[in-house]
Amino acid sequence: MIPNSGAKRKQTASEARDWPHRTSELGDFLPDGFQMGVSSSAFQIEGAARDGGRGDSVWDSFTATAGRITDGSNASVAADHLNKIAEDATLLRELGIDAYRFSLAWPRLQPEGRGGLNRNGLAFYDQLLDALLAGGISPMVTLSHWDTPAALRGGWLNRDTAGRFGDYAHAVGEALGDRVDAWVTLDEPATVMINGYALGSDAPGRALLFDSLPAAHHQLLAHGLAVQGLRAADVRGRIGLSNAHSPVESLTDREQDTSYAALFDLIHNRIFADPVLLGRYPDPLEPFAVELRGLLEADPADLAVIHQPLDFYGLSYTGPTRIGAGTGRVVSRDDPAPVAPAFPFHAAAFREFPTTGAGAVNAPEHLARALAEVHTRYGDALPPVYITGLGAGYADRTDDRGAVHDPLRIDYLAEHLQAAVNAVRPNGVAVGVDLRGCFVRSFLDGFEWTAGYAQRYGLVHVSFTDDMTTRTVKDSYRWLQKVLSAR
Repeated sequence: MIPNSGAKRKQTASEARDWPHRTSELGDFLPDGFQMGVSSSAFQIEGAARDGGRGDSVWDSFTATAGRITDGSNASVAADHLNKIAEDATLLRELGIDAYRFSLAWPRLQPEGRGGLNRNGLAFYDQLLDALLAGGISPMVTLSHWDTPAALRGGWLNRDTAGRFGDYAHAVGEALGDRVDAWVTLDEPATVMINGYALGSDAPGRALLFDSLPAAHHQLLAHGLAVQGLRAADVRGRIGLSNAHSPVESLTDREQDTSYAALFDLIHNRIFADPVLLGRYPDPLEPFAVELRGLLEADPADLAVIHQPLDFYGLSYTGPTRIGAGTGRVVSRDDPAPVAPAFPFHAAAFREFPTTGAGAVNAPEHLARALAEVHTRYGDALPPVYITGLGAGYADRTDDRGAVHDPLRIDYLAEHLQAAVNAVRPNGVAVGVDLRGCFVRSFLDGFEWTAGYAQRYGLVHVSFTDDMTTRTVKDSYRWLQKVLSAR
């Protein structure tokens, strides 16, 4: 998502709605059979970047360039999850979750992005799956969460990467398919395209603007090929993907603002959901037909591959987006030239809502709106839905007694869960959506992409200051534990 500009009002602890003391209320509120889980991604927590034959990912290459990561860090150790699997499996079991969503590191399993699976990498995921199942936790496995092997030249701009991903999915399905309950092919392809290929703020650091659209199509094609690969491997688990959805509104009622808001909605939401669920790209908006011509030129055979029947649809949510015309850049008189290419629109601040420590808009009603939008747009074509990513980033720290108090995260999670469940109940704004569960982001503090370790999303605090990467459960962990036990 393109970054917001303008002032933002941070939420304060005094604004929390006392959810830490209302665990039974929320536990009773959750529907029967509603699956609650936590999530993580391989690159953010695994560490062991040079162990066991793992290859570099595009994020390893990206972080090697000075100035790209806020605190100058990298993920070579991260939370050291690979070496702390026994401790982390215990924390997951004691939390009382129904399911754990984690990703496989593609370059750990296929260092070159092709060929047979790396035995060392496979042994780790065997161990993790066995530990989860022994603890009564249902595994939801994401095949790739942004960490494309660097060896695949061109990344998602190269059509061949889609084919490599399909082969990888089939090999993984054959190796692990007997123990995985649910598969997610890709995580947030919109974020990968926009931040990684259009703006260059994320790996692999390309700033191509509208010329990034092939990265969207090739990811979608990879999704379809992966679904085919998993089913050819006769996996027993359900199959879906996780798309980032952001309700979009215009900064003003001026035609220029409303046109760009519609364009961003198409780029961020519809070109990733329409082909998957409807088998076609949305019609390009007339003023932008030249920029979006690639959508009109899509091969119908590709669209048939992309439009695979799905068992579920993952909706990852961070917040709404408000779009206005103009780049929104603040430039000095001394150097008025933009430092990088920019879209002719920008994301403006929602000053009427507080924000998380990471700058995300804290507006639970917009999660309800996101659910309503996908139902309105896709109707009977929308399979059962999981909220596959819901979390809030703050600069959490231990106090002088070693505890981590995070009431704002508790408030954020509780309010958003309540809004989502109310939205799909009778008379709710998204009634008709078959909402099956929610995964909290995230299980552990980890490497937060370009923020490095400056932002934390975990229910479990990780020190990052010593070789032991010490774990400390936060208040939010204890809170969720009590909510789950109260169901």
